[in-house]
Amino acid sequence: MNKPIDRHTHLEDLQALLSGTLCIALGVTMLNHAGLLTGGTAGLAFLLHYASGVSFGKLFFLINLPFYWLAWRRMGRRFTVKTFVAVAVLSGITEVLPLLLRFEMLQPLYAAAMGGLLIGTGFLMLFRHQASLGGVGIVALVLQRERGWSAGKTQLAVDLAILLAALWVVEPGRIAISIIGALALNLTLAVNHKPGRYVAM
Repeated sequence: MNKPIDRHTHLEDLQALLSGTLCIALGVTMLNHAGLLTGGTAGLAFLLHYASGVSFGKLFFLINLPFYWLAWRRMGRRFTVKTFVAVAVLSGITEVLPLLLRFEMLQPLYAAAMGGLLIGTGFLMLFRHQASLGGVGIVALVLQRERGWSAGKTQLAVDLAILLAALWVVEPGRIAISIIGALALNLTLAVNHKPGRYVAM
């Protein structure tokens, strides 16, 4: 007899959305302070931020808008609403965090590794509560759900492509360090987010 799948309560979902976005916001702030990049839609937002001076939070929110259609069709209303909330919360937090937190000294290599781990852990919280931060995360989850592809490996491939494209905007040394952050982020997902390992909804 199959054991019924546990369902998260609304309070558990709220806790995960807030905890996950707070971890990701801190990781993003560390990368931003060190002048580094990450992958996915966050990486695109960083590129545009460095090129235009427009804040990361505003760009991240706007870049994610086209991906909600895919989320609605393939992942359902519940997932899409949670993802929209997570993206909006992260966009807002990243606007406020520089007023609450300052780094007098932040070594770029440490920022890349720790920032990547924080972002990966935050993604893991969101994924396990049927949410994401839009963009590549949505595509990776759809491919894992429908084709069995590893979400972490899919996201890693896209992230590395974005970091290579960043050679036009960011110096190669910063990109090399940023790749360490992308590896830390995506290895966290590849090891901890596998089909069938976690069944709560």
